[in-house]
Amino acid sequence: MAVGVAISSDGKQYAGKITWFVLLSTMVAASGGIIFGYDVGVSGGVSSMDPFLKRFFPGVYKKMKEDTETSNYCKFDSQLLTSFTSSLYIAGLISSFFAAPVTRDYGRRPSIIIGGLSYMVGAILAGSAVNIYMLIIGRVLLGVGLGFTNQSVPLYLSEMAPSKYRGAFNVAFQICVSIGYNSATLINYGTVRIAGGWGWRISVALAGVPAAVLAFGALFLPETPNSLIQKGDDHDKVKKLLQKIRGTNDVQDELDDLIEASYTSKAIKHPFRNLMQKKYRPQLVMSVLIPFFQQITGINVVSFYAPILFLTIGAGESASLLSATVTGIVSSMFTIITVLLVDKVGRRPLFHFGGVQMLLAQLLVGGIMAAKLGDHGSMNKPDALAVLVLICIYMSGFGLSWGPLGWVVTSEIFPLEIRSAAQSIVVAVNLSMTFIIAQVFLVMLCHLKAAIFFFFAAWVLLMSVFVYFLLPETKGIPIERMEVIWREHFFWKRVIGSSQFPEDNKVEAAA
Repeated sequence: MAVGVAISSDGKQYAGKITWFVLLSTMVAASGGIIFGYDVGVSGGVSSMDPFLKRFFPGVYKKMKEDTETSNYCKFDSQLLTSFTSSLYIAGLISSFFAAPVTRDYGRRPSIIIGGLSYMVGAILAGSAVNIYMLIIGRVLLGVGLGFTNQSVPLYLSEMAPSKYRGAFNVAFQICVSIGYNSATLINYGTVRIAGGWGWRISVALAGVPAAVLAFGALFLPETPNSLIQKGDDHDKVKKLLQKIRGTNDVQDELDDLIEASYTSKAIKHPFRNLMQKKYRPQLVMSVLIPFFQQITGINVVSFYAPILFLTIGAGESASLLSATVTGIVSSMFTIITVLLVDKVGRRPLFHFGGVQMLLAQLLVGGIMAAKLGDHGSMNKPDALAVLVLICIYMSGFGLSWGPLGWVVTSEIFPLEIRSAAQSIVVAVNLSMTFIIAQVFLVMLCHLKAAIFFFFAAWVLLMSVFVYFLLPETKGIPIERMEVIWREHFFWKRVIGSSQFPEDNKVEAAA
C-alpha cells in the first residue's frame, strides 16, 4: 500500500536563483520568529526568579521556599502563575483571526508591521509593571503581536522563496525562534544575578528590541508578488519585482501561475467557508492537526518550564537557567542542520527521524524521574545529568522535525484562495494549544508527576504514524502547483475525488 507521494517533477520548475534581494528581505521577515522564541524563553526564566515570584506570586514563592510538605511536582501549581504565561497565547489566538483579512486584503507586510509594533508596546508595559494587572495587559499586547506575525511571516517566506529552496527559507523562521529562545535564556542567566531584584524587568523589556527591528525593518520590505497580484496591482509591475527577486528575466511562467491562482482567489468571497469544501479537506485537516501535534510533542514542557523543571529535580536557580540555555542551544544547532537537509532529503524523512528521537528520550526521562525523584528531596547529580542529556536529545529531535517543519509544511500547502484563512487556523490552533498546555501543565505535573513524559510520548508516537500514512512529500513542488500531492495520494485522492482537479501533472505514488 502506498503511504506517501514521491514527486520527481510536477512538470513546472520556475527559473531563478537565490538573490541578495530576496535573502535580505526574508532575513528581516524571519526575525519575527525571534520575538516568539524570546517570549517562550523569557517566560519560563522569570517565573523561576525569586524577586519576580515574591512581587507578583508570593504564594508560589512561599510554597517553593518554606513548604516542606508539598510534593516536588506541585510546588509551582498556581493558576495565577499559569495565567501570566498563557494570557499571551489566548490573545494571540483571537488576534490571528483579525490578522487574516489584513494579510489577505492589505498584504503580508502591514500585518508584520502591526505585529511588531504591538509586541514592542507590550514588552515596554510588562517590563515596567508594578502590579499583576499591568503585567497581564502587557502580555495580552505581546499576544496580539504574535498573532499577527505568526500569521504573516511564514506566508511571506514561502511566497518570496524560490520553490527549490522553499524549505530552507521557511526553516529560517524556526532558527529565529531558536535565536530568540536562546537569547532569552542567556539574558535570564545574567539578569538573575543583578543586585536589587529588578533584573527580571530587563529580561521582559528587552523583548521590545527585536520587535522594533521587525516593525521598522518591515517598512522597507517589498510586498510578495502573490499579494500584489491578489490586490490587483499592475502585472508589469509584478513582473519587474519577480525579475528582481529571482535574478532572471525568465519569470513569465511563474507570473502566469500567480495570475491564474489570483483569479481563483478573487472568485472566493468567504475564504473560511470555502475552506470547508471537499476539495480542500486535506488542507483543512493539516491546518488543524499539524500545529496541534507540534504543540503536543511536549516541547512546551521543556521550553516554557525548563528552569522550573530543573528546579523540580533539585538544581539551583542559576543552574536551572543554565540548563535551559544548554537545551536551547542544542535545539538551535539541529534546526540549522535542518536547513541543509530539508530540500535534499525532504520533509517526511526528517519527521520520521526526529520523531523516533523524541519518543525514546521522553520515555527514558519519564523512567528516570519515576525511579529516582520522589515527592520530596532531589535527584543525585548523575541522574540529574542524565535527564539533562536526554532532554538535549529530545530537543535535537524537535529541532530536526516538528519544530521547523510544522511551520514549513503549513506555509507551503495552501492554494492562494484559502491561504490567509488556512494560515489563521494554523496560528489559532498553535496558540490555543500553547495556551491550553501552558495553563494545565503545572496541574498535570502535580497529578501525573513523572508520567507526564509518558503522556507526551504517546502523542509523539501517534503523530509519527499520522505523518507516515497521511502527509505526502512536498519537497521541490512550486507553491502554486501544490494541489498535485493530494490528488495522487493513496488516501486523500479518495477523500477529494480525482475529478476535483484537471489532469495536468503526473506523480508517482511511493510504495
